[in-house]
Amino acid sequence: MHFLYFDAGLGAMLIQAIVAIVAGVVLFSKNAMYKIKAILGLHKDTSDEDVFDDIDIDDSQIENPSKDDK
Repeated sequence: MHFLYFDAGLGAMLIQAIVAIVAGVVLFSKNAMYKIKAILGLHKDTSDEDVFDDIDIDDSQIENPSKDDK
């Protein structure tokens, strides 16, 4: 009966390959799902204007520049 010999270098290389495969599948599937949703029109449209709509600031809270700053 023959057994395979796994040294520390081979074990680390196998673990690195497994981690890389899992990360690649996760990133590819997220990108693919985003593109599919975009084609079907199922994704939410996020624009810069929507991000700041919920911020309420009065004009009195904004700092006014002094005359010396000009």
